[in-house]
Amino acid sequence: MNIVLLAPAIFAQEGGIERLMRLYLKSLCESCRDNEHVYSLALNDSPSPPDSLSAYSNNRLASYNGFNHDKLRFTVQALRLARHADLVICGHIHQLVIARLAQIISPKLRYYLIAHGIDVWRKYTTIERWSLRGADKIFCVSQYTRKQMLRFYSALKPARLEVVSNALDPRLGSVLSTESSRRSARITQSPPSNPIILSVGRLKLDDLYKGFDKLIEAMPQVSREYPDAQLRIVGTGDALPYLQAIARSLGVDRFVSFVGRLTDEELMREYEACTLFALPSRKEGFGLVYLEAMAYGKPCICANAGGAPEVVAVPDTGLAVEYGNISELAEAIIEILRHPRDPEIIRKHAQQFSYERFRDRLAELIP
Repeated sequence: MNIVLLAPAIFAQEGGIERLMRLYLKSLCESCRDNEHVYSLALNDSPSPPDSLSAYSNNRLASYNGFNHDKLRFTVQALRLARHADLVICGHIHQLVIARLAQIISPKLRYYLIAHGIDVWRKYTTIERWSLRGADKIFCVSQYTRKQMLRFYSALKPARLEVVSNALDPRLGSVLSTESSRRSARITQSPPSNPIILSVGRLKLDDLYKGFDKLIEAMPQVSREYPDAQLRIVGTGDALPYLQAIARSLGVDRFVSFVGRLTDEELMREYEACTLFALPSRKEGFGLVYLEAMAYGKPCICANAGGAPEVVAVPDTGLAVEYGNISELAEAIIEILRHPRDPEIIRKHAQQFSYERFRDRLAELIP
């Protein structure tokens, strides 16, 4: 079987969708049998293969192509490859129409959709509904996403929507040495004197729902209980000046650090050094960052919204708060700082989302 994997991006950025698409690429390559191949097309990637491509592929990858945002070339190449393929997997609903057109050209072609979060939590256009009707399967990253799709398009057959949870990237999920694990346990078994609250994500004005502003607004209350507490925010985007202004206006700018974009290795160190992880977002389809933090034994705070509560198993691994409730958010941070969670329980929970389970689940669903 030949598979064409279409993605908005795989290596161009460090968002949750891109990280998930890397795992799809890796899993598909590893699950291929003899004489089966994977063809990967990424709309927004650079044409030059990244250095990390080899970590997510093997000799089953017949070709990798990045199109540097050129939609026409991406579409033409996708249709060309689909003529000789058995299956097309679309990494975003915006690319689903390409697979539908390819099926008209090659009626035996099957195609699947990977459904993430806010990209499918809405009403669909006529073309999207037409494309969705032809999809053999839809892989939803969470039960919440599955319910939202059925809510917005009741004509979909529920049996075609499968939940395929996101997974830990093996490059991040297995980095802790035994000594590192012991050090993490020692840090979290007693209330910290200099706690670090970590948050990771896109700092974009269009993505303010992620709740970075709410975290900053919670810091005055947190700092009254823990004067040495620090909030470290990893990410870049056009919302940075807005968030910095909030910190200054509240007089907590000395407690808030904007770290910028980090390499995987630098991000690993941030996870290891933090006391807890917080992202009180109301629109997370899944939330890979919670999972990455839990791989380091760190408790998480999420909003009681979207798919995040499916990842953060409260109260053993963290807490869920009402989105936008600053006092509740601050109290949740203080509660976890006062009563640290067991890092081994947290790590054990994270392993339920291992890459191996993800790969086996895909192999089960792709005949």
